[in-house]
Amino acid sequence: MATEKNTTRDRILEATLNLLQAGGGGGVRMSDIASTVGISRQALYLHFPNRADLLVAASRHVDDKNDIEGRLVPSRTAKTGRERLAAWIGAFGNYIPIIHGVAKALLAMKDTDTAAMTAWNDRMQAVRQGCAAAVDALEADGDLFDGLTSEEATDWLWMLVSVRNWEHLCRECGWSQARYIEVMQQTAARTLIAR
Repeated sequence: MATEKNTTRDRILEATLNLLQAGGGGGVRMSDIASTVGISRQALYLHFPNRADLLVAASRHVDDKNDIEGRLVPSRTAKTGRERLAAWIGAFGNYIPIIHGVAKALLAMKDTDTAAMTAWNDRMQAVRQGCAAAVDALEADGDLFDGLTSEEATDWLWMLVSVRNWEHLCRECGWSQARYIEVMQQTAARTLIAR
């Protein structure tokens, strides 16, 4: 029975992700998801009591499928704050193209859809935690630029590595992924690391 629940749950999450990406930010209703999976709305609500929970779970499912924990190992095991900063930017910056479709859909929906806003905020707080960990490592080494508080440095790094900035530079301006990572790492180092 547990296997069937997990299989159904995974099918629900995959259908949600596919509908989000296909809709490009158009509303994805519970009834649409249930229909795509081939279950009743009531069965869907047994797995996810509300749409916000479903969108959060679907966003986290992307991370599970793409081994975000494994991708973060170099950042989390870095020996210095400088290494952690570069590794964090590399890990998240190279992850943005993978999550871009879902991120773009949630971004388009979040201002008018509280469930989408909940899912977006959940994932962005995880990104912010990664930024804070990199800043904390710099501070612990005595390398954080003294013109910024750790909170301000975290805010700045979080803004720098935002999905919208990646989209602007890589999609609109045509930067390569490698160039994007290189410039983000250099810019962050020049701004956050004490001379």
